[in-house]
Amino acid sequence: MRWITPPGVGPPTGHPSHRGGCPYAARVAVLANVTVDCLDPPALARFWSRLLGWPVVDEDPEVVSVRSPGGLDLDFAPVQEPKRGQNRIHLDLASDTPAEQLELVERAVELGARHADVGQDGVPWVVLADPEGNEFCVLEPRETYRETGRIAAVVVSSPDPRGAARFWSRALDLPVAHDEEGFTGLRIVPGLPALEFLPGPAKSRKDRLHLDLRGADQDDTVAALLALGARRVDVGQGDVSWVVLADPDGGELCVLADPPGR
Repeated sequence: MRWITPPGVGPPTGHPSHRGGCPYAARVAVLANVTVDCLDPPALARFWSRLLGWPVVDEDPEVVSVRSPGGLDLDFAPVQEPKRGQNRIHLDLASDTPAEQLELVERAVELGARHADVGQDGVPWVVLADPEGNEFCVLEPRETYRETGRIAAVVVSSPDPRGAARFWSRALDLPVAHDEEGFTGLRIVPGLPALEFLPGPAKSRKDRLHLDLRGADQDDTVAALLALGARRVDVGQGDVSWVVLADPDGGELCVLADPPGR
């Protein structure tokens, strides 16, 4: 892929954590969180905390957070609507050995997950659904994900995986590392999940999972994302500190307020 530089963004330089240092100088934004809409945020946060071995660090009426050691947290936000249909975004969990894959599956089921059928057949990974029905996969050992941490990848279904990858590549200043028929993925950064795109139907409802971004300046970040093809959307957010946008596929994303101290 030829790198096309959007306004104010330098060449690919990697993707450090959103914590510490000054990671915003040469990119539009960095990933801050994966947010999951759910009926019972404290309960679902406890499930994922116990499954991943990550602590619950914030619990208030707006959001319950599960803190990742690598820099991409899971946030659980309350909604009134139950999950409908298969999610467009799901998480893949990494394992180092076949025994660990089996142990992860067994632990998830003991905690309240269930086996799910999304049309997979004869695959080496195991598809599960968390207690609110959100699909996720427990992968067989893969060398590709040796350095990602427990969450191997955030996987996005798109009618145009290459187009979706181009948008997110430019937004996050991460080059496309894999581009094959049926699979496009951005470069993996040690300690953080991969961001991958697979073929799927057009978006038809509000995403149950979405990505939160943070930049050096919220207004500048929003403007840069709009220039890349995002658009403003109203999902009933009201008066909040974050800005809700949609990527070119219509997938919701949030631009968080400026980092502390600015």
